[in-house]
Amino acid sequence: MFIKMRPCHHHVTNKQVCDILKHSNTNGSSVDGLFGDLPSPSSTNKMTDKLPAKRKIQDDEKQETKKPALGLYQLHGYYYARKGEREMMQDAHVINDAFHKTVPNLHPSIYRLAYYAVFDGHGGVRASQFSAAQLHQYLTAKLPKGDLTQVEKEIKRCLIETFKKTDEEFLKEASKHKPSWKDGTTAITVLAINNTLYIANLGDSKAILCRYNEQNMRYTAIPLSKDHSPTDYEERMRIQKAGGYVKDGRVLGVLEVSRSIGDGQFKTAGVISLPDVRRCQLTDNDRFLLLACDGLWKVFTSDEVVQKVLADIQDDGAAAKEKQVFSNYEGICGKLVNEALRKLSGDNVTVVIVGIEKSEPNQ
Repeated sequence: MFIKMRPCHHHVTNKQVCDILKHSNTNGSSVDGLFGDLPSPSSTNKMTDKLPAKRKIQDDEKQETKKPALGLYQLHGYYYARKGEREMMQDAHVINDAFHKTVPNLHPSIYRLAYYAVFDGHGGVRASQFSAAQLHQYLTAKLPKGDLTQVEKEIKRCLIETFKKTDEEFLKEASKHKPSWKDGTTAITVLAINNTLYIANLGDSKAILCRYNEQNMRYTAIPLSKDHSPTDYEERMRIQKAGGYVKDGRVLGVLEVSRSIGDGQFKTAGVISLPDVRRCQLTDNDRFLLLACDGLWKVFTSDEVVQKVLADIQDDGAAAKEKQVFSNYEGICGKLVNEALRKLSGDNVTVVIVGIEKSEPNQ
């Protein structure tokens, strides 16, 4: 399932959400310590980067409100997907370069929202399709109102509650059927607010950012998400505490991921829908963003993917031009998917590439 838009069980409680936000990782310089920010290259830092986070956001807000197009990175998403050797295509994805056009009453300091997502279903197509159709709708309803500073303070809570809502609503729907639906899905979502990315994920679908490293003088892959595997110590401890167990690297010997939307039969065994949420500021050194299900990552490392994309861009002649040619990315997505299948990935494979280009002043 592909959506490209144009303009009971064990759940995380509200108290747990508050506790998670209160005790979140305080590394980095994010507002209220809610995010473990991914670092930006020192060469792209400006004097304003040394200001306290709240002060900096307020200063940026003044600039952005006066000149909303100045310094805004253009984002354009492309995709390719194939079902591989599976009986059915269980992946779903969403590309919305202009998400702000569907969100009413945005503050003038928020002049761009974009939303990208990949959902890798298992046990059926219903959880992934439901998430692709509904998660961004719940996000729209829960998105904090007010200026950029207010949204920044509340966005992690908003994303956590959106994932929780999606999980709860799907499980309600699943329970209405006899027998109950057993579908589940991973999720990797990226919400761009102005020039900041907010990444939320469950399971083993992941996102990376292609960024130029000036020390090494080469483009490298910046991981934007964390896989949730039952073999990880903290995940395994939570599963065991809930009364479940891990066998052969799987929850109850069956489920390969420790966090997901759906999978009602595993919720009492410690499988949760609480996403990891990270934040990353776009810079002039960034080339593209890539989201994909585990069908790609089973056969390629993140750096291999970055180098393959860059090689194809150069083959198409885009590297010699001052501006990227966004139209190349659709074909590159197809080449990645097809090569993954040729390498006997055997799984559904979905790849979304979001090209990043800096806007010209007064554009």
